[in-house]
This record gives sequence, structure tokens and C-alpha cells, in this order.
Amino acid sequence: MLYAELDKYINSVKDQPGVLINVLHRAQELFGYLSEETQQYVAEKLNLPLSQVYGVVTFYNFFSTKPKGKHQVKVCLGTACYVKGADRVLERLKEELGVELDEPTKDGNFSIHAVRCLGACSMAPVVLVGERDFYGKVTPDEVSKIINKYKEE
Repeated sequence: MLYAELDKYINSVKDQPGVLINVLHRAQELFGYLSEETQQYVAEKLNLPLSQVYGVVTFYNFFSTKPKGKHQVKVCLGTACYVKGADRVLERLKEELGVELDEPTKDGNFSIHAVRCLGACSMAPVVLVGERDFYGKVTPDEVSKIINKYKEE
């Protein structure tokens, strides 16, 4: 079903020059990440070498070759956040969820990601859940409360 959806998109754009990045974005939207199988599929459909597809996927940091959790928890490790204890917040998140960086939890609900800056230095340390739920001045003791909010969803 998802490959049929991807085919539909590819067929609508394949005659345009430079469509690889757009096709990869669409594939990642559909599958959540770009597996080797998906990369191979895109390469065949666009008549490109797999090495070219892989090169693009690994060059741009917005593409992921690993599955991510439903709730992506991003911890800022920029200078202001780090100085104010973001490393301790990150460690507590890893303990609470039982995963390492960039790995989804067994149930697929969460994954933890370190980022360099979320543009909220005055609120350091900062945690972002999803794309819009900011938490500022986070302490390790607040991690459980934040995680529990999303476990209930």
C-alpha cells in the first residue's frame, strides 16, 4: 500500500529534473525512515545508481536510515544548554526510556535525539518533543513528567 502511494508520487514527478530529494522526502514521510529496501526501490524507479541515492540520503541530516519513535524527543546540546545541564537531562531520558540516542523504544513510541541548537538559549536547557512542544529550564527530575504526558496519548 505504501509503495503504491510512493509509485503514484514518483510517476507524477519522474519526468522533472532533479526529483531525487523530493522523492526521498515523500518516501520518508510514508515509511518514517529510508531503509536499504526503500532506497533500492527509489533508485530503480528513478533509474539511478543506488550509490547516488545512498549518497544523498547520508549527506543530508534530515534523512534517516533508522526508524524513529512516534514521539521524537530532541535534547539541545548547544553551549548554553550544555552548560546548564542538558547532558544530565539526556542521561535521565536514556535511563527512563531504556534506549540509546537515535533508537526507538521497543513499543515505537519514543526516540531520543541530540541536536546542536533549538534557538531557545534563554530557556536552557531545552527539550523539544515532536515539532512544537518546547520545554525550557528542564531538570533531570522533570523528565518523568514530560515522558508520562506522551505515554498517555
